Amino acid sequence: MQFKNNSKQRNTSIQGLRSFKDTLPKNVKKIINKKGHIYSETLSNWKYLVGNELFKVCYPKTFKNSNRFGVSTLVIMVKRGHEVDVEYSKKNILDKMNSFFGYLVVEKLKFISFDHEENIIFTKQNKEENVTIKKYQNKIKKIKNDKIKKSLLELTKVFKQK
Repeated sequence: MQFKNNSKQRNTSIQGLRSFKDTLPKNVKKIINKKGHIYSETLSNWKYLVGNELFKVCYPKTFKNSNRFGVSTLVIMVKRGHEVDVEYSKKNILDKMNSFFGYLVVEKLKFISFDHEENIIFTKQNKEENVTIKKYQNKIKKIKNDKIKKSLLELTKVFKQK
């Protein structure tokens, strides 16, 4: 049996337990080494980095590492109405993150605001039932083929029951 020499996966086996990092493909290892460490550490220590008040209002979304075109940026999702509080504490967050890691990790913070999730869920549930059923029933009525029309009506009855 011949082995492939150009395979990117590990060719030799190690007896006993292997670390999780050794079982991953090389492409995934590169991503984890570049971005994963900083982002995962930021997520796990977010409450310490921003404090209790801001922890309830914002969370980190993505981290973009620096390259020759731009600086390292941390994108933070902020609940609508609390943008000013987070903006005023921007300098403290940058200082705490850079001191936590021990070197200049984040040079820029970018904020994206979002609505409260609870309000969105309730409004969607109430509107979806009425609007979508009526919308599809109107479209079904316009169909000329009777067999297709009957089968679609039966399908909408099943969805109404669920």
